[in-house]
Amino acid sequence: MKNLVASFKIGSAENKSHHIPFWIMVRKEIDGHISSWRFIILLVLIALTFWGAMYVSMSNIKAAIANIYDPDQMFLYLKLLTTTEGTLPPFHVFLNFLGPLLGISLGFDAINSEQQSGTLTRIMAQPVYRDNLLLSKFVSAMILISTLFFSLVLLMVGCGMILTGVLIELEEVLRIVSFTVICVLYIGFWLGLSILLSIRFKQAATSALTAIGIWLFMTVFYQIIVNMIVRALVPSSRVLTQNEILHYNEILLSFLRLAPSQLYTDATNTLLMPSIRSLSPITMEQMAGAIPTPLPFMESLMIVWPQVSGLIASTVACFALSYYLFMRREIRS
Repeated sequence: MKNLVASFKIGSAENKSHHIPFWIMVRKEIDGHISSWRFIILLVLIALTFWGAMYVSMSNIKAAIANIYDPDQMFLYLKLLTTTEGTLPPFHVFLNFLGPLLGISLGFDAINSEQQSGTLTRIMAQPVYRDNLLLSKFVSAMILISTLFFSLVLLMVGCGMILTGVLIELEEVLRIVSFTVICVLYIGFWLGLSILLSIRFKQAATSALTAIGIWLFMTVFYQIIVNMIVRALVPSSRVLTQNEILHYNEILLSFLRLAPSQLYTDATNTLLMPSIRSLSPITMEQMAGAIPTPLPFMESLMIVWPQVSGLIASTVACFALSYYLFMRREIRS
């Protein structure tokens, strides 16, 4: 019995020794990000954007709640994230552009800067696993991103309670938490992509320019190219039946949803606007007789689950490819 207890203590000590170096590297990466000027600048930019969008929402929240024709009028805290007067877009629309920049800035020089400065060889000379370095780069950045957005959401809810005196309901809590998780996943995809490029390219400037180029293409030019191809190949709507128009629209949406920004937009709009019942084209016959009431949270989650799965799969694929390339890379050169 004593031998068994001793062996268990030895095994637990070995497990601790395996995990301690990883979390030491995570803390070191977090300290490096927090003290870097690029993270501070992006943090200030996102915070100013958030408070600007919240100011516009609070200025127009009374009119939004008083609109009896809006089925989402009773969701006060969701309205804080979606209400706008046209001068500034809502916060989740801003994040469609600023979020990728945050992910890229945290990962574009994750590996190549270590190798260029010569610290990668010294780190690998220590008794740590090679994959711990890559995991610490990804986990530390995800911890920072999660902390940032959950803190902003808590500040928004707290300020809303202080200014309005209205308690938040469970339905709104679930939707806001899900929205925050989707934001973290969306930024995590760009973080994984930038880490992949930092492994593929030796110069940090090359990986940064490549990541920004991919972001611009997928966010701006991809939709333009898809629409141009569809207009060139699809016949005019005057000669198509209603079923054929719906079929072509579904094909168009399928191609547009290959872009992470489209997946993010579909998921956040559906979760923050409970009255959205479908993300696919629907006919007037299908809309006839439908009561404009908000959907329950679980039904909205089922609608956006393909988009959430796509974001998770894209993030995992980028990180898995990064892991494969880094484990096979020669770090001494």
